[in-house]
Amino acid sequence: MDDDRLKHSISVARKMVSIAKKYNLTKEEINNCFVIGLNHDIGYEFNKSGESHGKVGGEILKNSGFKYWKEIYYHGLLNPDYKSIYLDILNMADMQIDKYGNDVEYFKRLEDIKSRYGEESNVYKTCYNLVSELKRKEDKYEQRKIN
Repeated sequence: MDDDRLKHSISVARKMVSIAKKYNLTKEEINNCFVIGLNHDIGYEFNKSGESHGKVGGEILKNSGFKYWKEIYYHGLLNPDYKSIYLDILNMADMQIDKYGNDVEYFKRLEDIKSRYGEESNVYKTCYNLVSELKRKEDKYEQRKIN
C-alpha cells in the first residue's frame, strides 16, 4: 500500500476507536474496531485498481482466519446482506477520513469523491446514499443513548 493509503487506514482505525467509545463499547470491542479499521483497505495491496477492494481484502482475511473479515468484505456497500455494529462504525469512520488520513467529516469527504469521480458516477452516488443511511443510523444510536 502507498503511504497515503496507510495514513488513511491508520486514521480510520483511530476514528473507529473514537466512535466506539462514544457508543460505550467494551475495551475488547474498541480494540476490535482499531484492528478492523487498520485492515479495511488491505485489498488495495492485491487489487491496484481499487475495484472490489473490500471483497478482495475480505476474502484474504477470511482465508487467514480473521474473525471480522465480513466487515472488510462489505464496507462501503449500501444495504449489504451482512449487518453489524462494527460494519456501521467502519463505514462511519471511512466516510469521514479523506484519502490522506485527514478527518474531514461526511460533507468534505463526499465533495472530494465527487471531484474525483463525478457527481453522476456510481462511486459518488453509492457514497452519498451510504452517508445518508449512516446519518440515520447515528441518529438511531443517539436516541438509544438518550432513552
